[in-house]
Amino acid sequence: MSQKSVFSTLRRYFVSFFLLILWLIAVFILHDGSAYSQLRADATEVNTLVSEVAQSTTNTSVTGNVRKTLLKNGLTVLTKEVHAAPVVTVQVWYKVGSRNEEAGINGIAHQLEHMLFKGTKSRPIQFGRLFSALGSDSNAFTSYDQTAYYGTAERDKLDALLLLEADRMQNSLIDAQQLVSEKRVVISELQGYENSSEYRLSRAVMQAAFPHHPYGLPVGGTKSDVEKFPVAQVRKYYRNFYSPNNAVLIVVGDFDTNQLLRKVEKTFAKIPKSGNISQVRQKISSTAKINTPIILKEPGAGALIHGVYPVPDVNHPDIPLLDVMNYILTEGRNSRLYQALVESGLASGVNGSVMSLLDGGWYEISLTASANEDLVKIDQVLQEAIANFQEIGVTEEEVKRAKKQLEASMILNNRDITSQAMQLGTDETTAGDYRYSDRYLTQVRQVQAKDVQRVAQQYLIATARTVGYFQPNQQQSQQVNINKNKTTQIAESFSSEAPENPREVFRYLPPLDRKNVTTIQSLPQQFNLPNGIRVLLLPDKSTPTVTLSGYIKAGTEFDPEEKSGLASLVTDNLMNGTTTQDAFTITKTLEERGANLKFNTYREGVEIQGSTLAGDLPILLQSLADVVQNSVFPTQELEISRHKAITELKQELDNPSAVARRIFVQSVYPKKHPLHTFPTEKSLENISRQDVMAFYEKHYRPDTTVLSLVGDFSSTQVRSLILDFFGSWEATGKPPTLKYPAVNLPSKIIRMNPVLPGKAQAITYMGGAGISRQDPRYYAALVLNQIFGGDTLSSRLGVEVRDRQGLTYGIYSTFQVGKNNGTFLIEMQTAPEDATKAIASTRKLLRQIHRFGVSSNEVETAKNTLISNYNVSLANPEELAYRMAINEIYGLKNEELRHFTQKIKAVNLKQVNQAARELLHPDKIIVVTAGPQIIAETIQ
Repeated sequence: MSQKSVFSTLRRYFVSFFLLILWLIAVFILHDGSAYSQLRADATEVNTLVSEVAQSTTNTSVTGNVRKTLLKNGLTVLTKEVHAAPVVTVQVWYKVGSRNEEAGINGIAHQLEHMLFKGTKSRPIQFGRLFSALGSDSNAFTSYDQTAYYGTAERDKLDALLLLEADRMQNSLIDAQQLVSEKRVVISELQGYENSSEYRLSRAVMQAAFPHHPYGLPVGGTKSDVEKFPVAQVRKYYRNFYSPNNAVLIVVGDFDTNQLLRKVEKTFAKIPKSGNISQVRQKISSTAKINTPIILKEPGAGALIHGVYPVPDVNHPDIPLLDVMNYILTEGRNSRLYQALVESGLASGVNGSVMSLLDGGWYEISLTASANEDLVKIDQVLQEAIANFQEIGVTEEEVKRAKKQLEASMILNNRDITSQAMQLGTDETTAGDYRYSDRYLTQVRQVQAKDVQRVAQQYLIATARTVGYFQPNQQQSQQVNINKNKTTQIAESFSSEAPENPREVFRYLPPLDRKNVTTIQSLPQQFNLPNGIRVLLLPDKSTPTVTLSGYIKAGTEFDPEEKSGLASLVTDNLMNGTTTQDAFTITKTLEERGANLKFNTYREGVEIQGSTLAGDLPILLQSLADVVQNSVFPTQELEISRHKAITELKQELDNPSAVARRIFVQSVYPKKHPLHTFPTEKSLENISRQDVMAFYEKHYRPDTTVLSLVGDFSSTQVRSLILDFFGSWEATGKPPTLKYPAVNLPSKIIRMNPVLPGKAQAITYMGGAGISRQDPRYYAALVLNQIFGGDTLSSRLGVEVRDRQGLTYGIYSTFQVGKNNGTFLIEMQTAPEDATKAIASTRKLLRQIHRFGVSSNEVETAKNTLISNYNVSLANPEELAYRMAINEIYGLKNEELRHFTQKIKAVNLKQVNQAARELLHPDKIIVVTAGPQIIAETIQ
């Protein structure tokens, strides 16, 4: 799991900031008081309509139903019964992370995390294959204070998950030969981080800020240290830190606690505790004082500033105050730093976060400069804004909004059982108390304006800050076509057998509890308004929240070639003001309730995402209805969005994955095809406000809109709300349509190598044209893909290219489908010197499966995995609401929610092998490898 995603995840759970609010930002304009007052009046009226069914959200405890048990061997067990769906999550958190390292052994905790998937004495098999066979959504991560392993599966897999975690707690092999292979995988992962200029700058700043504490070291480690780990040292770390008295077992979901604890006692109690654990607290007594900025002049796309201020440890009473401060400073377009930096045109974005850990923490502020702006000038404005904040202070209204967001996000973040367990794990291992979040929220509610000003004055001290500048000195990438018209022949010896024996998985798989009865998925209620809008409702009282998913057919497929980026620019400006409200009012209304509303632009449409506490659903629906019907696209805000889009485009063109994807897609789809076009700086500059208005008027219409809602509401009253808010939305004529031309396969292999200076890792995209969602081969294709590359650890690709050869940190394949034909895609990340070998191995596997097909055991295993994964996904309200909407978009019946698993069960071996022959073409594929110059030299 990537370091960035891990840190974001832990941060999200720890301070309860819901990361999806980031896009809620809106430009500060002096709002019209009468319009805002009218909105408040309307909100009061519509709240009355649902008052009978909307639950009170005053009880925000996340630990009210949690039971803590301590086994004799020291294992801490946290259990929480949640019976909303027949699923469970099992997580084991070890109190060891990069804080337990030092220079020379940096990254050993992360390396050990990888090794715990390599098998045990009694199960010498890749554990990813076992988890996949169970249909478990499993992964692991290493952070500063902990290493965690987690899996979410159907409830009949609970015993198996417990047995597997107990097995690798004490019996992991940590084989010398496998360590060599997995080191290559880890180094590949680290090289992926090195591709990011943000990562490189942050690492330099952290090392300078905390030179005498492990928090200054990169969590994943460094290549030089990883290469030197002897197997004896990794085994020693395993013996020292992987023991029950240094671990927390968390189980959340559909089970009986007393029965579960008996199983836990039987499974884990016999594991002996370790006497070698040393958890010495290393308080950060002082940090380095660097008077001048750290300057990195390296290849890259955008200029960056990253600064950190030291703050206390997680249990210090000032942490909740700092989180409120951060919200007011950086969260939203009406935040202080957004106004000073982004609104002024100096920066395209600014972010802040409080990292509160076991030994101490830091407050960080990061920003991306606008094109041609001076970093010294921007930094000066940043420091002046902070000084002004310290002097003037904040208003009670700002504090109230921040507190509401923090409290609401705690509830919204815990809508699914995996998140609830993550919250408990983070709190118990870092704060030392699983009830930390409840205590934290109590402290948040008590924060006053004077408290926020005090912590700003106390901790945001200019002389205590460590800051770095990233100044790109080269950002031009050039496309190099390698063997574009030649087929590269690779000497291969084919076998008709699968690379790994599928029976081996069942040999080592723990027994399952077959006594549980399958639960039938509830189906949504659907109604259509006279104007054509389609609505799906699925009440769920398990949490006092509502999750909204939606779709409008206004995607980038409608972009004119000379104005590519138009659809996205429209989406980015939807919340910048309407005929009745300015941007400030729209944002403020949502923020006061902790509600979230977000739009994402894709090829075939615009996705709508929303979430709110149940009592505030009328406000969310009213805000959505207003922006999709009445947006006015103010000129000033439109220009700010255009500059941000250009800055983001430059960053994308410096990202090997984005570049490889762009060239791959443009190679699959010919010119004049709706999916061939991508934005350029010129096309973005060509877009006028008139273009934006015309696109909005033409494509945002009720008869191409779908809304789905899951949560705590009355269907009858929600129908009334939707009719009130959306009933007057009108459209003229028929919806715009496009005719997609046929896409042919290339006659031979086409290979291309766009070179990006300064990158450490290569990203490869392989594949070609695929199928649509309505293709009769779709379900067979899903089974085929699961076998071939659907899972990085258990698929043929994963087992061979990642696990056996160690050539990549991540490799997977997918059929990307839509209403129209999509692509078949293989993506991998490799060291530059390994790219050619990884591509050759992948082609070998493609040709093998194309010629000889798959086995019946593989088909049955893949089907079970897909069905289990699907059932688990429906326990997450975000995923459930999305699937409801997407089924309607694709013209599928509501019963598809239930029938999907039946259709997967019906797939047979003959259909899968036929799909392999018809859909996989190893000698007619496009291969795009983006990365450093060495790639071009290697492939040639």
